[in-house]
Amino acid sequence: MTSTTHDDSSTRATAEPTTYETRRQILYWRLLAGIFDNEPQAALESAAVGIAEDHGLPVALLDPGVSIDNVVQRFPELEGEFDTLGAAIRAGGEQPEHADPGDGIDADEVRSAALVSKLLLNVFATGTGSVSATRLADWQRDAQWLRRALGAESGGEMATVLAGLESDLVSRMRLREVLADPNLAAQLTPSMSLIEQLLRDKSNLSGVALANAKSLIRRYVDQVAEVLRTQVQQTSVGTVDRSVPPKRILRNLDVDRTIWKNLPNWNPRDERLYVDRLYYHQTAKRTTPARMIVVVDQSGSMTDSMVNCTILASIFAGLPKVDVHLIAYDTRAIDLTPWVHDPFEVLLRTNLGGGNDGPVAMAMAQPKIVDPKNTVLVWISDFYEFDRSQPLFETMQAVHRNGVKFIPVGSVNSSGHQSVNPWFRDRFKTMGTPVISGRIQKLVHELKNFLD
Repeated sequence: MTSTTHDDSSTRATAEPTTYETRRQILYWRLLAGIFDNEPQAALESAAVGIAEDHGLPVALLDPGVSIDNVVQRFPELEGEFDTLGAAIRAGGEQPEHADPGDGIDADEVRSAALVSKLLLNVFATGTGSVSATRLADWQRDAQWLRRALGAESGGEMATVLAGLESDLVSRMRLREVLADPNLAAQLTPSMSLIEQLLRDKSNLSGVALANAKSLIRRYVDQVAEVLRTQVQQTSVGTVDRSVPPKRILRNLDVDRTIWKNLPNWNPRDERLYVDRLYYHQTAKRTTPARMIVVVDQSGSMTDSMVNCTILASIFAGLPKVDVHLIAYDTRAIDLTPWVHDPFEVLLRTNLGGGNDGPVAMAMAQPKIVDPKNTVLVWISDFYEFDRSQPLFETMQAVHRNGVKFIPVGSVNSSGHQSVNPWFRDRFKTMGTPVISGRIQKLVHELKNFLD
């Protein structure tokens, strides 16, 4: 027993690095090995344990099987440190230019490196094989910790990478088995990747599995709707009609304008302003409802846009004086307007996949254009058509020239990533209606401008 203890201590002493810079580098080497090599490296693992203990960190921090939520629950003092790791992650383990080996790196930076390694290992070392509902839920929460640490910088490419990792995990789940078990289904956290899988597989589900799938879709719809509703809630629903004279009542009196217009009547001798005309605020709004026609490509590459725009259309449909119509298409078009107020029902009626046949959707949308100058046509697609690009563009161009507010959108998602057919992109730009970039906030802004 004594001999064994002595050997372990010797191994530990040998493994412990002598400089803070070396310690930090060992932690990052271990991180890279964990992401790119499924086999643990004994020497790195032993050294990492020594580093963690020497810096007052729990050994559980080194276990990728332990979620960050679990670590923070057991060691709450680490929560604040995890929240502020953005700078350390961006540093990527590089040594400052002013630092000589062994200098410039202090104990706090080694501690940060250990936390960064834990965060990145949990998020990026997703392994292989089947994935349980618990594993997916833990990964989603760990990914959220990474987003929190990076803050605003977690958008763009990072959001795209995380979405790809999540999609891979979801695809490795035995989803039908999970949905058939209420306990396992309750552990699932709704996400875009999961909703896409549910929408694709809904025709193969029944009974308890179908009920659980619908519950997850409903939860996700409600969550996204809450976010989008906040962005839209201040939307104006009409412009002031200058042709209607203002009501001449006291509460409509425009005091500032009245004073300004009557300043020439100021009498300096008795210091009085003589008012010969009163001015009133104009409050009459146009009574004709604005018509919003939303056409969404429901082919496989546009799932996130289909979900987001369906929910967005329902929110605008709830505003007064806005008449919203919703059309989805792939090789066929379907008019979803009767269910536009309920995005959950709309999504259950979609059929993801297939190709693009825009002219079919345009043939359904054109009869809905009754008052062109009071109509906005939002077309969401990557515009990778079959062999009918020219006819579709010519029709869009004609609609635009007729006075319709035409808004082409490449995609509508949280990351802003989009892929658009360059042929269409160039022609839309020439037409004066450039494709809106992927973030949904830009589409909301354009629609608000139209309605104001």
